[in-house]
Amino acid sequence: MGPVTKMITPQQIKDLIEAGLPGAQARVSGDGHHFEAVVVSDAFQGKSRIQQHQLVYGTLGDRMREQIHALSIKTELP
Repeated sequence: MGPVTKMITPQQIKDLIEAGLPGAQARVSGDGHHFEAVVVSDAFQGKSRIQQHQLVYGTLGDRMREQIHALSIKTELP
């Protein structure tokens, strides 16, 4: 058996997104497995929806494979 993966909280995801996208504001809800995030950032200016989502996924790194099973993202400009 592999190592036990500690469950991640909506607050931890919010903190990771906001740390990885300076100036961003995130609202995250979820049940420990499935999460929804609304992220508002100037960094999304001029980027396609896919590029915006890639920026958010980039702030979460390996956690997307190991701790977060499903994440619905809505991105917005301020």
